[in-house]
Amino acid sequence: MPIRPRRSVLYMPGSNARALEKAKSLPADALILDLEDAVAPEAKGAARDQVCAAVAAGGYGRRELVIRVNALDTPWGKADLAAAAAAAPDAILLPKPASGADIVRAAEALAGAPERTRLWAMIETPLAILNVHDIAAAARLGGGRLASFVMGTNDLVKETRADLSNSRRPALYWLSSTITAARAYGLDVLDGVYNNFRDAEGFRRECLHGRALGFDGKTLIHPDQVTIANEVFAPPQAEVDFARKIIAAFDQPENTGKGVITVEGRMVELLHAEMARRTVAIAEAIAEKAS
Repeated sequence: MPIRPRRSVLYMPGSNARALEKAKSLPADALILDLEDAVAPEAKGAARDQVCAAVAAGGYGRRELVIRVNALDTPWGKADLAAAAAAAPDAILLPKPASGADIVRAAEALAGAPERTRLWAMIETPLAILNVHDIAAAARLGGGRLASFVMGTNDLVKETRADLSNSRRPALYWLSSTITAARAYGLDVLDGVYNNFRDAEGFRRECLHGRALGFDGKTLIHPDQVTIANEVFAPPQAEVDFARKIIAAFDQPENTGKGVITVEGRMVELLHAEMARRTVAIAEAIAEKAS
């Protein structure tokens, strides 16, 4: 499938019709229309109908649309999955999977959805962290729908009693193990939310930290966070320019078959050419979205 930028992935409460409408004008790369945490139990059914109707009606442009359903074993999970599959969003986000079997079970429930509807998975419990390899490996099962992980750092804080108020050092094991498992099976992976949406400096620092760790983008709780996430998780222009030079150099006839060449005094290998192609592809996809 073509590369899609996922720099900014904004949660929108599925029970709020005004928020769903406003989302059509926000510059987020993707929207998670939420039927789970953001919706009270008594509003679950109405939110499901409203979100699925919004997805079916369209009007969101090039924004990737994701429906976060309730967990499979809740009273709403199966009905959410069935309705979301019929609405055919770009992806369905599954909360609280504990093993690869949960991914396969969800993928089987999506058998009637279009092939383009992918499955995303929250990594948000201690058991999910312990089983993250097994969960990622399910990308090769269940029709291959699994496409992305989403960190649920708030739930992990709740379950482990970790304190991230001063730094994310206590979370490094969760973050790095999830990224490593995702990359081993060709999945994208998105960083968790930053709760203090009024703290722009702190949010930028956490975005920079997430990008350095290897995340593709960040999940967001407020529209004001979109601009910073888009900036931080986009490849800098200088990086894109040098990537193009690497690609052009390897494409020269005299470099055919070479594993190592020199570009502007730097030694670059074929693996750098592969990284350069991905950098350029992301930059071009971002430019296309903006056009």
